[in-house]
Amino acid sequence: MEMRPLTRDQIEQIWTIDRSEIIENIYTLRDGELVLHPEFCDAQGWEEGEADKYTPLLQQSFDRGGKFFGAFDGEKLAGAGIVDSIWRGPAHNLLQLSFLHVSHGYRGQRLGVKLFERSKEAAKALGAKGLYVSATPSEHTVNFYRYLGCVVMATPDPELFAMEPEDIHMECIFN
Repeated sequence: MEMRPLTRDQIEQIWTIDRSEIIENIYTLRDGELVLHPEFCDAQGWEEGEADKYTPLLQQSFDRGGKFFGAFDGEKLAGAGIVDSIWRGPAHNLLQLSFLHVSHGYRGQRLGVKLFERSKEAAKALGAKGLYVSATPSEHTVNFYRYLGCVVMATPDPELFAMEPEDIHMECIFN
């Protein structure tokens, strides 16, 4: 497995990542506390139209200095992480981890951790004090970010919260 920066021309390969997952539980926030609820979902991958909607947004992020990383198995993209360059958080000192996905067949190999660490390094190099994470509320995803040191934000970014109100908005402050 080779970790390397993604080029702008490789952005569309992101949609080849198999993000299928069986979800049995999700988190919600109640009075600032995470509450786990049973909710079954057989997520079969990207929703119809997602690539058309998000590819131009990812290209804009790339063009304004976002950092894009891929984990490659030969020429196959096994996972990707993206840090946007727009300042977020109450103090405007966080950069958003706008994308982190690992293909189903490559999970359990610490690729997500490696992509997260690479994203942290990129954000630090840009002067960020931490990462802003808008996490899908599935138990696995939220626990993954908590394992990596992310905590629920007291005050989510209003723009990102409006876009993804059901997500769990977290931050990972650097030491």
